[in-house]
Amino acid sequence: MSNSTQTSASNRIHALLDENSFVEVGGYVTARSTDFNMTARETPSDGVVTGYGTIGGCLVYVYSQDSTVFGGAVGEMHAKKITRLYAMAMKMGAPVIGLIDCAGLRLQEATDALNGFGEIYMSQTLASGVVPQITAIFGTCGGGMAVSAAMADFTFMEGKSAKLFVNSPNAIQDNYTEKLNTASASFQSREAGLVDFIGEEEDIFDNIRTLITILPANSEDDMSYDECTDDLNRVCSDLANYVGDTKIALTQISDNHFFMETGKEYGSSMVTGFIRLNGITVGCVANRTESYDESGLKTMTCEAKLTGQGCEKAAEFVGFCDAFDIPLLTLVNVTGYESTTGSEKTIAKAAAKLTYAFANATVPKVTVVVGQALGSAYLTMNSKSIGADIVYAWPEASIGMMDPVQAAKIMYADEIGKGEAVMEEKAESYRALQSSALSAAKRGYVDDIIDASETRARVIAAFEMLFTKREDRPAKKHGTI
Repeated sequence: MSNSTQTSASNRIHALLDENSFVEVGGYVTARSTDFNMTARETPSDGVVTGYGTIGGCLVYVYSQDSTVFGGAVGEMHAKKITRLYAMAMKMGAPVIGLIDCAGLRLQEATDALNGFGEIYMSQTLASGVVPQITAIFGTCGGGMAVSAAMADFTFMEGKSAKLFVNSPNAIQDNYTEKLNTASASFQSREAGLVDFIGEEEDIFDNIRTLITILPANSEDDMSYDECTDDLNRVCSDLANYVGDTKIALTQISDNHFFMETGKEYGSSMVTGFIRLNGITVGCVANRTESYDESGLKTMTCEAKLTGQGCEKAAEFVGFCDAFDIPLLTLVNVTGYESTTGSEKTIAKAAAKLTYAFANATVPKVTVVVGQALGSAYLTMNSKSIGADIVYAWPEASIGMMDPVQAAKIMYADEIGKGEAVMEEKAESYRALQSSALSAAKRGYVDDIIDASETRARVIAAFEMLFTKREDRPAKKHGTI
């Protein structure tokens, strides 16, 4: 019989996993330290319940911290249980899910706890890109545990009472919780970009279950395929209306309109998430200039520009998809880079990281130019020149160096005084010769011009063709960008 009790920690595991599937590992483990009268206090399971079970029949490894034991603080044996769980997950090739409610390091165990924390970091590092890592925060996640949460591939956070911080809001000079709650879910999702999903506990469990069923179990054995019950040739008749809100466009072309967005609140001019095409999970990156809620009301408008936050979010997402052999679909509608004093601090480096992520990825890559694709910002968005396997464009797409009107004003500056009609004619001539989808296709930079309504069928066909893709890269340890 296990020493662990039916606390919120174990209840959360049972609520997440398939019914009666959880098997606890290390339930008899207790704290080893005897300092500070530790033996006088009970430490069931040393504050963390660990084990394995299934989600939708898929094997997963789970640990859940128990805040009733030293506030869920990490001690020596607590850390060892988590690292042993990681070792099992690596051997079996299955995801690791951490349910976090942790006050940080256990002060009574000091250096032993500190070393244990480091071993957790090492386990996460070795597992990165081998098995998916998911973290869900339900209570406190402070200090070193915040670093652990950031090392996960996907982070969920309960929206009302959970706290995520390296430094407590009240410990930051000239700040306090009432002024700016830097530990809140809204701050960590919208400003820090650390949290992918916010919701109630039940919603978080539902989203984790969905994520597990669509992701590969590990980097080598992809069992995430599902039977497609949707028409592969389904016509998306109004798809051209969603050039602005590409989240809706992705939902339209996906099997049974499935779309799971990641990092929704961060860098909202860039959409990242997963869809299904012919039963296969596909990672999506898309520019967005407007957003609508379920009732059809516009909730957001922004320029068709790359931002530092958007590039950062997309680069991490592309890296995850490449590590787990998830094909990539990119929808492009971009005219340049965000132009502000603040953006100049980050945009070049962030755009470089996204450019590298796309260029470095060897998974099947399909790009659809749905609106404008101008300048080097387009190159960053998975263009043919940095390795896209197939590039399609909608008929009205514009692909080129810059906006044709601006180009005409520069090229024909001495004719500006001749009237608007003359400049419009020059701009139209430039558009036809240098900035249309047709001119790009004639040069081989676009593989085909397709009607927007045919996008689902054509993209599915492209990914089917690319299913056996193999691509070698120069031998090296790793890139440095």
